[in-house]
Amino acid sequence: MKTLQELEQIRKETLEKMNARNGNESLTNEKHLLVCRGTGCTSSLSPKIMEELEKQLEKHQLENIRVIKTGCFGLCAKGPIIVVHPEKTFYTQVKPEDVGEIVEQHLLKGEVVQRLLCKDEQAEKYMIEKLDDLPFYKKQKRIVLKNCGFINPEDIDEYLAMDGYKALEKVLTSMSRQQVIEEIKESGLRGRGGGGFPTGLKWEFAAKQENDQKYIICNADEGDPGAFMDRSVLEGDPHVVLEAMAIGGYAIGANKGFIYVRAEYPIAVKRLEVAIEQAKEYGVLGDNILGTGFKFDVEIRLGAGAFVCGEETALMNSIEGKRGMPNPKPPFPAVSGLFGKPTVINNVETFANIPPIINKGASWFSSIGTEKSKGTKVFALGGKIVNTGLIEVPMGTTLREVIYEIGGGIPNGKNFKAVQTGGPSGGCITAEHLDTPIDYDTLTALGSMMGSGGMIVLDEDNCMVDVARFYLDFTKDESCGKCTPCRIGTTRLLEILEKITEGKGTLEDITKLEVLSEQIKAGSLCGLGQTAPNPVLSTLKYFKEEYIAHVVDKKCSSGVCRSLVEYVIDPDLCKGCTLCARKCPVNAISGKVKEPHVIDTEKCIKCGVCFESCKFKAIFRG
Repeated sequence: MKTLQELEQIRKETLEKMNARNGNESLTNEKHLLVCRGTGCTSSLSPKIMEELEKQLEKHQLENIRVIKTGCFGLCAKGPIIVVHPEKTFYTQVKPEDVGEIVEQHLLKGEVVQRLLCKDEQAEKYMIEKLDDLPFYKKQKRIVLKNCGFINPEDIDEYLAMDGYKALEKVLTSMSRQQVIEEIKESGLRGRGGGGFPTGLKWEFAAKQENDQKYIICNADEGDPGAFMDRSVLEGDPHVVLEAMAIGGYAIGANKGFIYVRAEYPIAVKRLEVAIEQAKEYGVLGDNILGTGFKFDVEIRLGAGAFVCGEETALMNSIEGKRGMPNPKPPFPAVSGLFGKPTVINNVETFANIPPIINKGASWFSSIGTEKSKGTKVFALGGKIVNTGLIEVPMGTTLREVIYEIGGGIPNGKNFKAVQTGGPSGGCITAEHLDTPIDYDTLTALGSMMGSGGMIVLDEDNCMVDVARFYLDFTKDESCGKCTPCRIGTTRLLEILEKITEGKGTLEDITKLEVLSEQIKAGSLCGLGQTAPNPVLSTLKYFKEEYIAHVVDKKCSSGVCRSLVEYVIDPDLCKGCTLCARKCPVNAISGKVKEPHVIDTEKCIKCGVCFESCKFKAIFRG
């Protein structure tokens, strides 16, 4: 166990070692090479890049250069990433074979490797050298992600150097439990897991319960398709969650915490395990924390990947060893939760906001964002967008700013069509609402929701009926089956959507979708069923003409629904190059060289290979 004085000494000494990363070039002769070791870059061989870097540094006897593993930098589209500090040179899409060039040209000669710099996709004229100059980061405000991509997540000393565990020290030595709760209430922090319930209020409910045992749970069961916010925080800054859970435990009078994390997140799980061991060794977890007499321990529980276990009562059932199925409420977890004891459940992002609020104050946090949605929000930006990745923006930032300024716009000159927020529980937002400020209330008013933070961008090639079908297919499979409206209702919804995408739908089916969706929302037991129809209702609201085209004209304008697509060759444009015939997997195209070709509609399997391969734009999709 470390004393408060020892922790402060470690902070000071480690901060000096990190001078290169803090831009203090005049105070250090070192260079720090930060290599992303998040899941995305790890899958793209960043461990081999680190290994090759170490070999090259040893070969050239460069002893004043340190190679640091980090979490996600956010700009996942450009990974694997290496950032050279103190100059903050940002190298992208690095391969193991590029390492020698970086070492010999940049580290030995002081010349930047231009071809590995990040290209400005919007200007298409120049390469950006410095991390701080990238448009991707300009409008972001990183509170939750401030340490991700900057510190070694497996080194507690580096977390301490970035004011780690100072918030815990502050609450244990100078704040009462009620003062902590009041600070969180005054900050305006709302739960970042989906519903947006006020965090301080939830803590207060649990704190008021008289019981011999209480629990704190971190919900890291991130199940939305395309979402990876919580995973990235756990991989890049695991100690912030442990510190926040301990603060929450102190505030409500709990001495035990559980982190419920998906087993599909092996890197996050490993880093949590390392962090817990380090925290216990330093005395910031366990018995008599920081010599104050406060006790708090944390255990990891692995989830098996059931989407429904993101619902708090289903999650608690899973921790207890039962089948992950939701319970009716009330009683709410703050009154009777895990093992029947008062329990507070928050997700990873919510907890990651707690130490900054304690350190900087409620008024600082509440000055960020909108009137009813304070602070920032982390989003996993994906789909038809140039800069896929992880972003953090102040509440109130518009969708246009996120998609076009941070995200870099839609690739390949395509037109923006919609953005899906909130995953399977959310809905689609159209181009006419691009200037909508992002917060809990405005998204709900548009028929979508904040959710945990998935944001999938769709372009002109996406069929909105198929988008609804995709999400219903997911929620139908993920339904626990406990209540009839969800178990049977989602199945019936999916059957109708499949009928429409196959060209067998009727106008009556569209009416059935609307009526059934409302019945499922009203009758389902938990949030999964209550929100499952949202993708159907929002696409019907904003893209009803596409549904009508599917059932009346038997056409899919985006060419996604195969049963409704027909490929035709324009004889005036066809040059008879035979490329389409050679590419066709079923020999459905015939014709002589230099003469117009014809597609046999009986043989055609509508795979679209001919459409994609025609150099003369002679094939049309109708």
